[in-house]
Parts: sequence; structure tokens; C-alpha cells
Amino acid sequence: MGDVVGCPMTGIENYTMIAVDWLKSATEMISVILVATGVVVTSFKILQMISSPHLRNYNQARLTFSRYLVMALEFMLAADIVATAVKPSWNDLIMLGSIAIIRTFLNFFLQREMKEEEEAIKKVA
Repeated sequence: MGDVVGCPMTGIENYTMIAVDWLKSATEMISVILVATGVVVTSFKILQMISSPHLRNYNQARLTFSRYLVMALEFMLAADIVATAVKPSWNDLIMLGSIAIIRTFLNFFLQREMKEEEEAIKKVA
């Protein structure tokens, strides 16, 4: 981002760009925190499986981690949208579209897997 050739940024535009950068960074940090939290929580669930190695516990651990990943993907997509919202170039829009498609694809299959895991847990219970 920055000055468009022949169009210097005004004070408001400059503050908007700074706010967008901060919001993008904060949203990305939330995503990283979600993944890290998911790793920690799921690691504890896996450690608990040592004493009780049942399929139900395994499925619950995978389901827990999947939920954290899905939420983290949502925040990363939000960060990309925020970053592209102010004066996007065609390259920015193409990159956002590509990223959105990939993340939506990942999110779709993660949610489908989560649904299957929930159904498997209900069958075992």
C-alpha cells in the first residue's frame, strides 16, 4: 500500500492505513493465538489418552483441534480482507480471491470432518 502515482495520501488516508495495518496485525495475532491454544489444549487431551486410549477420546481430541483451526482460518481470512479493503490493486484482489478460495476449501473440509467426528462420537457413546 502507499501513495498511488500522482496522488499523495491525505492525513485521513494515512491514519486509515495505519489503523488497517494495526487491525490486520491484531487479527493475524488472534489467529496465531487460536492455533497455539488449539495445540496446547489438544496436547493435554492427547496426554489424557495415555491413561484411556479409546477411539472416543481420539475423536474428541481431533474435533477440538479442528474447531480451533477453523476459527483461526476465519480470522486469517478476515485479516486478508481488511488488508485489501483500502485501495486494493488488481494484484491484491487476485491474491485475496486465491487465498479466500483456498481457505474456504480448507474450511469446508475441516467442517465436514468435524461433522463426521461428531457423528462417530455419538455412535461410540
